[in-house]
Amino acid sequence: MLLLIAMISAVPLFFMLIFSSGENMMVHGLIGAMVSSVAFVGVMSGIQDISWDRYVKIREMIVAMPVHPASYALGIAVAPLLISIPSLALFGVIIAYLGFFSLGTLIWTILTLIVVWAVMSTMGFMISTYLFKSSVMVLNNLSNLLGIGFIFIPPVYYSEAQLGSLSWISAIIPTSNAAGLVRSYMGLLSLPSEIIMIRWVVLTLMAAIFIVLTSIKARALARLAERDMESWLFLPHNCPY
Repeated sequence: MLLLIAMISAVPLFFMLIFSSGENMMVHGLIGAMVSSVAFVGVMSGIQDISWDRYVKIREMIVAMPVHPASYALGIAVAPLLISIPSLALFGVIIAYLGFFSLGTLIWTILTLIVVWAVMSTMGFMISTYLFKSSVMVLNNLSNLLGIGFIFIPPVYYSEAQLGSLSWISAIIPTSNAAGLVRSYMGLLSLPSEIIMIRWVVLTLMAAIFIVLTSIKARALARLAERDMESWLFLPHNCPY
């Protein structure tokens, strides 16, 4: 997993080094690698929770213990985040060597990465909750597609300034939103303070909306499971089912 996360995040840097020039372009790619490291593991951990439940039966073991649902979800999401720390540290050291990291920039970068990880994780849990009956293969492929769609297509590895008049699109995509915030704190992207505030609000609202939608669906599934259990308990003893 350590090698996989690092390779997935660093492969675009190889092509950026070959086909581009300039120190700033390299920093743009490193910022994208940091964002993709946490975003990829975030969305995968939420969606693949269904796979772990069906095959590893980890949920049954945890539910048998007095664990709060929020603690369970947080543990599932934090575990892969810890695995991505080595790659984050490597990319951060390179950016610091290039002179784009200060103490204030480091703090804001860490905070931004935590928030985008939370958004992508809650998105993954929401998708897995609403697609609870889907096959594991569909869920695994969906997590990979979402990872590619949110990391390599939007302006994560490249500056959103290249989109011109369409640069506003990056604000509504969590990964490009976070990358733009990090670039702004590093002085690579000029954003007014009002736009920075709006971007933080958008990220926070996304995480809150995903949590609410997941909670609503999870409660509905729990009530349905309780009704099925009650129906089974009151079946006649001679019932063929």
